[in-house]
Parts: sequence; C-alpha cells; structure tokens
Amino acid sequence: MPLDDFLSRALDLASVQGASYCDVRLVETNQERFVVRSGAVETLSNDESQGIGVRVLVSGCWGFASTNIVAPDEIDRITNVAVEIAKASAQSSTGQVSLGPPVTSQGVYTTPIRVNPFTISLEDKLGLLLEADARMGSVKGISARTGNLIFIKEHKSFANSEGAHVEQTIYEAGGGIMATARGNGEIQRRSYPQSMRQQGCAGWEFVDSMDLAGNAERIASEAVALLSAKHCPSGVTTLIVGASQLGLQIHESCGHAIELDRVLGSEAAYAGTSFLTTDKLNNFQYGSEHINITADSVRLPGLGSYGWDDEGVPAQSTPVVQNGQFTGYLTSRETASGLNLIPNGSMRAASWNRIPLIRMNNVSLEPGNWNLDDLIADTDDGILMEMNRSWSIDDRRFNFQFGTEIGYEIKKGKLGKALRNCTYTGITPEFWNSCDAVCNEELWTMWGIPNCGKGQPGQIGHTGHGAAPARFRNIQVGVMK
Repeated sequence: MPLDDFLSRALDLASVQGASYCDVRLVETNQERFVVRSGAVETLSNDESQGIGVRVLVSGCWGFASTNIVAPDEIDRITNVAVEIAKASAQSSTGQVSLGPPVTSQGVYTTPIRVNPFTISLEDKLGLLLEADARMGSVKGISARTGNLIFIKEHKSFANSEGAHVEQTIYEAGGGIMATARGNGEIQRRSYPQSMRQQGCAGWEFVDSMDLAGNAERIASEAVALLSAKHCPSGVTTLIVGASQLGLQIHESCGHAIELDRVLGSEAAYAGTSFLTTDKLNNFQYGSEHINITADSVRLPGLGSYGWDDEGVPAQSTPVVQNGQFTGYLTSRETASGLNLIPNGSMRAASWNRIPLIRMNNVSLEPGNWNLDDLIADTDDGILMEMNRSWSIDDRRFNFQFGTEIGYEIKKGKLGKALRNCTYTGITPEFWNSCDAVCNEELWTMWGIPNCGKGQPGQIGHTGHGAAPARFRNIQVGVMK
C-alpha cells in the first residue's frame, strides 16, 4: 500500500467519524551517533524509527493518537482513538478551537547538502574523533576528553483535511569536542565549536568545516591554563558577550519568551509562562535601538530550517524585535487565530508520537556594524565572556544568570589575561536595553541548540540562533566564584 494512501485513509475515516479537521504525519527517522571518551569509543549507534500520528478536531476539541505500525488496520485504530479522545475532551471543554484560514500547502522540500553524511564511512567518522581525542590528550594536565558526532535524516509526509499535502527530508549534522583539566582544587573545561556540540541543517561538509582535530590542542591548552587564571571579579562593568554565549542568551531570554502558548499559559505546568504578555505586543521596549531579532525557518544551516511546519504552514521570517520594540510571537494556527495574527509556521513535533507544539525555529540577533577589534578598542574597561558553562532563568524568562567557560579582561581598549569562573546576571529587558553595539555580519554565526526541552510528555527540540559578539553596559558580573 503506497504511503500516501495511509494519509488519505486516516483523513477519510476521521471525516466519517465526525471530525471537522484532521491532519496526519508519517515520519521516518535515521540517526547515527558517535562518542569517543578519553581514547575509547563509548557510543556507536544507528537508530531508525517510523510511525504515524493523527490529530483531529471534533466539537472544537483536539484528539491525538499515534502508532509505529504503519498498516491499514492500525491506521483505522489510531484514527478512531484520536476521535474518541477529542469527543471526551469536548465534554469538559469551555471553548472551541479556531484554526483561522485553511492551510492548503503543496510541495516537496529537501535540506540542501553537498555531501550526504550517511555515505561517509564509520572508519572516517571515528577516525576524526580519535584524532581530535589524541591531540587533546597530548596536552599535559588534561584529565578527561570527549568528542561526539551526530547525523540525522528525517523524512516527513504531511496531509490535512483542508487539502494540504507536503513532503520534506531534513538533514542534520553536528559535532564537538571538550577537554577537561583538574588541579589546584579546580575543574575547568574548554569546548569547541561550542558547549556540547555545534549542529545544523547541513551535510558532512558542516562537520568537515569545523576542523575539530585542528582545534583540539588549543582548547586543551586553554583548559589547563584556566586552572591558574584569575577569578572573574565581582561588580558592575561593561560586558562583551561572545557569539556562542549570546546564542544561548537569545534562546533562553527571547526565544522561549516569545512562544505564544507559554504567554497564554498552556505550557505553564512544565515550561513556565512569559513576561511578554499580549498587552506588550507592539507596545514594549524589549531592548535598545541596536536590538533587531528575527524568527525564521529559512536561514540555513539553522536547526530551525524547513519547508513547512507540522501544521503545513510554509517556512517564513518574522521580526520579533525591531529597533528594540517587541513586535511578534512564535505562533500556531490556533494561537494566531485567537489574536487575529497570521500563523508563522512555528509548530513542530519531536517525532511521530508527539503532538506539535510551538517551538523556536531560528531566533537570531541581526548583525550590526562593528568588528570585534574595534569594539574591544572602544571599551576602556570590561570583560569579554564566551562559551556557556551554566545557566539559570526563571519560568517567566525574566531574571537570569549565566556562567561561561572563559573570560578575558579588557583594559584601556586591549584584551588582557584570561579569567576563570565567569558569571553575569541580569533582568531580560534591562539587559537587552543596555546593548550599545553589535558586531558585523563577518562575525555572525548560526549556532545550533539540539537539546531544548518542552511539553508533557517531553519533547526535545532543535533550534538555531544567529549571533555576533555584542556589548552591554553596566552588567553585574562575578556573582559566583
């Protein structure tokens, strides 16, 4: 039976059973993972998954069911289950879901890649990690070292009862290394290209361009040097936040805060709410005039890049902060309809067995005009901090504290000695309003965060965050030692 026939079968049965709307996702996933730890291969896995999920609206309420058995009888069963769940929900519902205008998308999308990562031999992949591991291990004082690679291919077919039918194949590739040093009562680490790993919608060329082995000895040496580096001072100072760390700052203090389901309270039990309440839309100074933040699903190699979201809404770009003014949310069809907005294609499910949720796509700080050398030269006294080590933020995305792997003194416009155990803290709108400079496009990088948790049952989302180094004035640093 052709796979498209399974989609049609579920749509037809849902209609017969009284559903006013139905959508079906058939998802096939292949994932390879490699981990080398201190000279030994710890993980070598190749996982495959296939299943189908059916979502329906009956009497204005949602029902969802899924199965990993892609067969006619099983499609019938889960469609009936989804309808029964919706009917049961309708008995205690206080309102009906409105989806707004119909979605009738048609087409095929494939992540553009140069080299299919699944054609690269296991020997070459492990060889890359083992070489990087050996180079980290050549540095005296390193107590542990880790390297990892991941490759994902996900093929999705989506159809709904409004006439949409799309297919897309999404490729992801990523990797990273980390060296840990122990001594002087301290444990210090350095990572590359960022904390955990850098990951994007791309092929093998993405990993190849990182040059993990070429950077291995450098980061190991930096980890050892941090053991005897000066502690981060405590006080209020000028802070330059490096691009990688700024990517996580955007994720935590902006990306989650603009998820409209959080704003409306439907994710409050697990993920929290948001300080960016609906009265602030187009009516709130989120940051300084230098802050322009965009949510998009089109800029590769961002992990939030695709052809359509899991409601069939086309990929697009949405300004969420313009010259510091808060102007937009990440939305679903349902939440957008409630505010008379146009849905911006932000609904994604982690797999076939999860219902779609509003998830960050590529939420990015647009580049400014500075180069980093000039920005440092223009800073009389301050600290440059880079690469995340720890983070904490309240459930409204308002108060935060971040720790970084490394920092550097800035004295009289010159970059000075390395600093260890660097931290900074702030209140989200105050922090972004303190920004007076953002570096240019040459220093702008699309960072990947592949471990964003949300939902009950939990879902892991993959998000992208473009950023270049930026300067913030009067920031509290060194609150932890």
